[in-house]
Amino acid sequence: MSTLTSLTSQSCQTLDDWLCFIEQQHPQHKIELGLERVRQVAERAGLQQLPGRVVLIAGTNGKGTTARCMEQLLLAQGLTVAVYSSPHLLRFNERLRFNLQDATDADWVRALAFIEQLRQDIELTYFEFTTLAAFYLIKDFQPDIALIEVGLGGRLDATNIVEPELSILTTIDLDHQDWLGPDREAIGREKAGIFRANQVAVVAEQQLPASVLDVAARLGTELLRAGQDYDWQAGQNSWSWQSPSVALTELPLLPIPLQNAATALMALQHLGLLPAETAQITKALAEVSLAGRMQWLQQKPAVLLDVAHNPQSIHYLAQQLKSMRVGHRRLVALCGMMADKVKPGALDALLELTDHWALVSLPGPRGASAGLVLSILPDNCSVSCFNDVRSGFEQTLQQLQQDDLLLVFGSFVTVSAVLGLSTALPEAK
Repeated sequence: MSTLTSLTSQSCQTLDDWLCFIEQQHPQHKIELGLERVRQVAERAGLQQLPGRVVLIAGTNGKGTTARCMEQLLLAQGLTVAVYSSPHLLRFNERLRFNLQDATDADWVRALAFIEQLRQDIELTYFEFTTLAAFYLIKDFQPDIALIEVGLGGRLDATNIVEPELSILTTIDLDHQDWLGPDREAIGREKAGIFRANQVAVVAEQQLPASVLDVAARLGTELLRAGQDYDWQAGQNSWSWQSPSVALTELPLLPIPLQNAATALMALQHLGLLPAETAQITKALAEVSLAGRMQWLQQKPAVLLDVAHNPQSIHYLAQQLKSMRVGHRRLVALCGMMADKVKPGALDALLELTDHWALVSLPGPRGASAGLVLSILPDNCSVSCFNDVRSGFEQTLQQLQQDDLLLVFGSFVTVSAVLGLSTALPEAK
């Protein structure tokens, strides 16, 4: 691969070359929200006009798993589906998939070269550049349905140049406050920026900020709301879902929040794409999984991965761990976070469940040191600190007993690194 200092658009041959080239032009951590640049480039090739039926998904948590549920249910009916999401865990290719298959290196190279020519003298951020490349490939694929996950916020996110038939708002909580605002009202207003005039939005958040209702009222957006227009109940071995016109029972329990699956069902019902047979729905949902979301790497000792990285997702993780903790001698939490997530109280939901903390430093300008994460833990916690994820994971794993549970969480970066190291695990038992 070419070095960063010598890369030009003419010298880029591989996907890694292109990603390095784009990174050197505009580093990923330098976020610049706004639609003027990306829209101007998109309009030169009609990239903002995606084929098929377009669904735009925003929210603090739950975007990826909501999209995955919809994807499985659509594929079960023989429809073709494109899904654009971010960030990735192991390979950049994961950001775009067609019928569950990641876009190839060759596809990405072709698309990125096209965008480089298309943009001419307009500077694009890393996310804008790669989003336009994804839209180019989606236009090429011509799917029946395109599920587009918002990167950050909604109103000013590069994905918001498309015109969705349906918008989905999953949850609203404190995250990315440096860009979206200091409280849920401000954040809700930004995320509601994906609503469209006189269209429909499915909203999973039950404690809606007034700002979201204000945006919907101003635009004439009809909201289909959780707890009002659809609902769900969890049982011991199954769960149920209902809307005014449909009731489903004996659905399989999932390794993701049921709220997200319930929202996917409501979205598909509105689109007229909810499978008619309950058995087909049950089979499709049983196949739902997403890397890094409540993902078991092995048992004895147990290793569980989850990308929870903000207060809302960490609280949900803690609720799930209460039952998983039973039968394990100790819970060891390996945690690495981004610096903007390290706030007082961020880890409080896990304090009573965790016997020992293994804190790891993350690289890059946004990565938090283990010492910074340590500063938000009480003084009486049992803690080990490590300079990087590799040393923290490998040394912690060596110290586990067979009946211990190791939880890896705190950031996509942390989970990604451990997935990459998973060959270091002893054979699962």
